[in-house]
Amino acid sequence: MMNSYFITGTDTGCGKTEITLGLMQQLQNRGQRVLGMKPVASGATETAGGLRNQDALRIQAQGSVPVPYSELNPYVFEPPIAPHLAAMQAGEKVELGVIRTHYMSLLAQADYVIVEGAGGWLAPFSREHSAADLALLLSMPAILVVGLRLGCINHALLSVESILASGVRLAGWVANEVEPDMLSRDENIATLRAAITAPCLGVVPHIAHPPCARVIAENLTLPL
Repeated sequence: MMNSYFITGTDTGCGKTEITLGLMQQLQNRGQRVLGMKPVASGATETAGGLRNQDALRIQAQGSVPVPYSELNPYVFEPPIAPHLAAMQAGEKVELGVIRTHYMSLLAQADYVIVEGAGGWLAPFSREHSAADLALLLSMPAILVVGLRLGCINHALLSVESILASGVRLAGWVANEVEPDMLSRDENIATLRAAITAPCLGVVPHIAHPPCARVIAENLTLPL
């Protein structure tokens, strides 16, 4: 579905949520109604309303229209571990069909829905399915967030290879500066530009917390 994008990353902590928020902001700047979704999240705090994941709350707050938390984050687990392990500990199983139902509900309320995966492209949601399977089920192109750090070239090229092999279209990739003092930063970006056929959609500089969706959006040049 061309009015949706699946945000994946080279690994955990590469900045998927920041890029998700920036993309939502950029679309909103263009007058679009936008909602975000984080279908599976591990690492949550117990609140009066139930378990809440901070990244999912930020995505909820960025949305153009109010939606219930459970709609955009149907699977949330307390321990900050791999989602399939957290689900097993909780006695639950992540069902892709359930996620699709929630996604379709969000899509009915917005012009665009931006879906953030968990971990990297092949992060398992269960013994049978991974984040890649969800992107394939929802028929949405992927945007790869590359966390600029030592080793990112290998992680990025392996991720690109896997995305393309799965049959999902790679709409582009974003270089996100997670380490402000990374050595040979520009050379690493140049190497990635030469090796990845999909376009680079932006180079996001390191931004002190709390990150601002507006500032991130200014560094994205997405051909939407």
